[in-house]
Amino acid sequence: MARSDTSRDAQGLRYTSIIGIDLELPVNQVTVEQPWRWLLAGWQDFVRAGSVSLFFGIGIALISALLIFGFWQSDLRPYAFPLAAGFFFMAPLLAVAFYEISRRLEKGLPLNVVDIALSWRPHAGQLFTMGLIMMFLHLAWERIAMLIYAGFFNVELASWEHFLGAVLFSTDGIPFLMVGTAVGGVLAVMAFAIGVVAFPMLTDRDCGSLKAIVTSICATVVNWRVLIGWGALIVLFTVAGIATFCIGLVVTMPLIGHASWHAYRDLVETKND
Repeated sequence: MARSDTSRDAQGLRYTSIIGIDLELPVNQVTVEQPWRWLLAGWQDFVRAGSVSLFFGIGIALISALLIFGFWQSDLRPYAFPLAAGFFFMAPLLAVAFYEISRRLEKGLPLNVVDIALSWRPHAGQLFTMGLIMMFLHLAWERIAMLIYAGFFNVELASWEHFLGAVLFSTDGIPFLMVGTAVGGVLAVMAFAIGVVAFPMLTDRDCGSLKAIVTSICATVVNWRVLIGWGALIVLFTVAGIATFCIGLVVTMPLIGHASWHAYRDLVETKND
């Protein structure tokens, strides 16, 4: 890992260059306690924003519940797990409103639902590009999951009953789950590394998608131990929200969204701080 111009400050080490890439915005190395501080700061933003943050949380929870119900009523039930994984790929884009709320709270700006809902418009092109990347990763995961299933059970599309029987009562069930989880994990790590900093950074700054992605990946490389824990917390809170028939997403989605803003602010040194 190549370094240049490193110095110590409150955040720890600061990197202006990594793996041969010069960064316009130095990446900070944070401590293992930071994820808990991000959650605390996220909760404080959620409380301060009140009904505004709750409004967007309710909206995301309702949409998620309707999508899950629609999938359950269709012939897509055998692919419920890869489809549900799509939420983790697209959640950083859905959280744009919460990044904007935290940004406004930080700067002392008023919280207006309409302005926050339309805050993506100045960065529409960059966020659209990021959304396409996440959607591509999700579609790739769905297709790979189908191929893995077909490879283990010699069928391309199974009924829900056949799926449960094959996975739970077949000798191929365990290796199928192991392979599927491993492949899905690799794609999830890629999506996380690309988006953990990029989405809030694009909300905060007028920069290109490539610069945001490179900065996000570099922040992940520098802080991979800390961000493994942070990613695990995100998964835990998200699964808890979905497991409560999406009711929990009313709170967990804003909490993670606001906390992700504070993660970005600690991981990347922005100008004019």
